[in-house]
Amino acid sequence: MFEKLVEVIGNYVEVEGKDIHPESRFMEDLGFTSFDFMSMLGELEDELDIEIDQQEAANIRTVGEATAYLEKLKG
Repeated sequence: MFEKLVEVIGNYVEVEGKDIHPESRFMEDLGFTSFDFMSMLGELEDELDIEIDQQEAANIRTVGEATAYLEKLKG
């Protein structure tokens, strides 16, 4: 799931995949805007056939947290 997330992140910000780590923060380290983040979540919902809870998503700060959340949703 981490690799998939890194691939999708590359669609939104100009960061090399090798520079994205579980502890990377979306806003501070990767340069995401709120709009980028919500757009990425929408793409992940479509690609992974899941439903992301917006309230829970608002608490996600790092790539690792997002990976764990997506893995939980996929079961």
